[in-house]
This record gives sequence, C-alpha cells and structure tokens, in this order.
Amino acid sequence: MLSYRHSFHAGNPADVIKHLVLAQVLDYMNRKDKPYDYIDTHSGAGFFELASSDAQKTLEFEQGIGKLWHAPLSHPALVDYVELVKQFNKEKLAFYPGSPKVAESYLRRQDKGWFFELHPQDLKRLEANTEHKKSLRVRAEDGFKGLLGLLPPSSRRAVVLMDPPYEIKKDYDTAVESIVKAYKKFDSATYMIWYPVVERERIDGMETQLKASGVRNIHLYELATSADTLERGMTASGMIVINPPWTLTKTMSEVLPELTTLLSDAGGFYRCEELVPE
Repeated sequence: MLSYRHSFHAGNPADVIKHLVLAQVLDYMNRKDKPYDYIDTHSGAGFFELASSDAQKTLEFEQGIGKLWHAPLSHPALVDYVELVKQFNKEKLAFYPGSPKVAESYLRRQDKGWFFELHPQDLKRLEANTEHKKSLRVRAEDGFKGLLGLLPPSSRRAVVLMDPPYEIKKDYDTAVESIVKAYKKFDSATYMIWYPVVERERIDGMETQLKASGVRNIHLYELATSADTLERGMTASGMIVINPPWTLTKTMSEVLPELTTLLSDAGGFYRCEELVPE
C-alpha cells in the first residue's frame, strides 16, 4: 500500500499537465488579496533530484520536462511553467519541483498550505522541504480523510489537489467519493483530481460517477502521449477540475495542442471537455 515513490516519475508528461493546471489555478487565485487554503492530499516528497538513482532508473523526466527545457514554446502558460521549474535549477535541468513546491511558489504570506503524506521516507523529506515556512503544514495522515477535516476553511476560499498513486484499484472510486463528500461540505472550492490512463474503462467510470453525483461545473483536461492500449503502462493522464477559473478551459484548449505536438508520438491526442455545466 505504501510502496509508491514519485521519485521514479518526477517531471514526466503526467507531471507536466498536472503542474501546469495547478500553476494556472493558483495564479488565478492570487488575483484577489483575500487569503486561501491550498490542500494537497497526496504530497510525496515535494522536491526531486533528477540525478538520483530512482529518476535515473526510469528517465521519465526526459519525456516530459526534458523535452520542454530548450524547446521553442509559444503559449505564455507553457513558458511560465518552464520558467517556474527553471527557478529551481541553474542552466542545467537537475531538479524538479513536486506539487508542494509548485504551490509554495504561489502561496503568499496570508495563505496556508496543507500537505498530507503517509510514506515514511517521503514524509521526512516533505517535512524538510516545508519546514522553513510556518504557513505550510505537513500531516502524516490519509489525505482522503484529512481533506474533509479541513473543510470548510476559515478563509472561505480553497484549492484542493487530489493526486493518489492509484496503486490500489479502489483509489479510482475513493478519489471520486472523497471529492463529492468534500464538495458537499464546501461547494465553492476548486477541486482537482489527477488521474492516470492505464485502463480507459476506469476513467470512464470516474466520469460517470461524477456526472451522476450532483456536482456542478466539472471540466476535464487530458494529455495522451500515445494511443490507448490494452498493454501495461500509462498512455495518458489528466486533470478533472471542479469550479475551474473561468480562464482555464480557454488556456488549456490552446496549450494542449502544443503539448501534444511536443510530448506525444503519432498516436497522441488531447481532451479538453466540459463534463458537467455550471
């Protein structure tokens, strides 16, 4: 249950779309001075060295951030995302920020960050990567349950990222169930569920559950680096976003074609869809 380590996958195409969407949401939240709470239910270590044995074993970052590092990028959102990663590096790509570090780059003095992690080693690293700011709180708890205890936040504004490892197939259902419960407690937050496409039918199931849940204003943004297949392995990943900023769908409809060209093979494609209207 606790074997998943994101250090093997840091900076891959799934991270690119996940952190691109996260950055766009937090940037929009910062347009108002009012504070907000950022809740990351499955945080991981938060920061990754790409020369580590884990990252070098898979070299997945070479298919993601590695391809964008020196590429001519046209859309400002893509340029901003790569510039964000470059803040953690010198000239050479050596480090990749996980979602806690991406979020920290946007969180202001008045905002709070809540990070959940259960893996003992990643928990220690996460604590070390966030201990310099009192506004960043790390909890050694199940993020599915911990999320509900933080809602509604005193700030009355919130952004939630749910990024489980999906090692247990039940996680697909649990992610949807947890978000629906959270929405019923606080329906104005922006909720993001990251998902991997390993078996397309599981994502179809998540979409069906969400459409039947009564939750409104649900959008989906997906990047497929290759065609769906019955073979093992992830071919695509995406973000389901509830209450997205009004600017997000337009941005992603412009960014995803460029990302597909840069990161996908001949069978690659993208999705940018409204699952449930406002």
